Amino acid sequence: MKKITYIIAGLFLLTTTVNVNAQLDQQECTVEYNLFKGDVQGKNFTEASKRLEKLMTNCPTLSVNIYKMGSKITDNMVATGDKAGAIVLQNKINEARIKHFPKGLGKVYSDWFSFCVENGGTEESCFHYLEKGYKADPSGMSAKNIYLYFDVVLENNKNSNVQKILDTYDDINDALEDKSGKYQQKLSKLLAKENAGTVLGKKEAKSKRIAEAVLTNIGIISGGLDQKVEELLTCERLVPIYRRDFEANKTNAQWLKRAVSRMFHKGCTNDPLYEQLAKSYASSSPSADAYIFVAGILEKQGKTSEALDMRKKAFDLETDPIKKAKFLLNIAQDFSSKGQKGEARKYANQALTYNPSLGKAYLLIASMYASSANSCGNDEFSKRMVYVAALNKARKAARVDPSIASRAQKYINSYSGNIPTTSMAFAKGVKSGESFRVGCWIGETVTVTLR
Repeated sequence: MKKITYIIAGLFLLTTTVNVNAQLDQQECTVEYNLFKGDVQGKNFTEASKRLEKLMTNCPTLSVNIYKMGSKITDNMVATGDKAGAIVLQNKINEARIKHFPKGLGKVYSDWFSFCVENGGTEESCFHYLEKGYKADPSGMSAKNIYLYFDVVLENNKNSNVQKILDTYDDINDALEDKSGKYQQKLSKLLAKENAGTVLGKKEAKSKRIAEAVLTNIGIISGGLDQKVEELLTCERLVPIYRRDFEANKTNAQWLKRAVSRMFHKGCTNDPLYEQLAKSYASSSPSADAYIFVAGILEKQGKTSEALDMRKKAFDLETDPIKKAKFLLNIAQDFSSKGQKGEARKYANQALTYNPSLGKAYLLIASMYASSANSCGNDEFSKRMVYVAALNKARKAARVDPSIASRAQKYINSYSGNIPTTSMAFAKGVKSGESFRVGCWIGETVTVTLR
């Protein structure tokens, strides 16, 4: 009995010793990591390199920052003339990071491609990194590398496989749209706090700057891609492709969604194929998106009330506030196209309650204001004050939604040239900074702004 007791006690001590050693190993890793971080920050790269090897060997899953800071060592190696050594080490760092932290790989592979090219590789020999980045997450790739990847796909397929180009274009834009939605949500919450009079803390202010920068970058990339495929995206080219491939994809919800969406945005809705695609999409995927396209068909058939009901159905079905805002903006745009500006503004403002950073809603209101200048004023001064109201909305659009900043700037430039002059204000007996009520359907009080 005593022997059994000794054995159990011995096993307990052994287990406790193993646990203590494991705990000590973790502590040693943390100590080594902190020393490594200090060496990198202090630019003691010789010692940092030794610690990096130790950390990657013994503590590979401790922190992704091991690998991020490791790249600073390779940058220093390149700067001091050891390019060959830097390439070997950077490859080792990337491989270990991908193995132990398989997230954000679009950026990892994109940066790997850039490093490869900057240090002697050709774009052709390094291109496989871009392909891996695109497959992992195209939204994580740099703008330059997305363009380069798309250029290669465009050049290799423009005369033989247009569908490949369109699929690549859609994949990139879908990823960008998803990323944009996430950052718009973040920005919307922060803007709501600011609008409520709350001063953002340091972390929140930093998050806001990051969101604005990301959205600006997405806007630049999207605009650049649109320009690159503009010649391909014509009804004359799209309709034959979709008609050819429809039978094989008539139950493929993703293919149908992309086909319907592109034909809608390129103005190909008069072709009978559009209605066929939209109905097949709604049948294969009874989703909010599908109902929006069906609503467009009903609208075209003159079934206005049914179309509006379908849009409201799509809105009720959707749970994502960012997408809800888009649906409301879609309704606003429809009312605007019919000249029902008051209704259009109502839905645009509702869209902004779900997504305060939806700049397109502000631009829609701005354009409707500007188009009403001649009918919402009884003299030259009051007519030009309508442009002040429009200018305010355009500026708000640029401020809340960096992804459309360049587009908003065109509105701003146009409206700024049409606001009242100092001489007009003098003749009217009005001074800059005073309040002025813009009449008719706009019914908004603005501050007198002069040029």
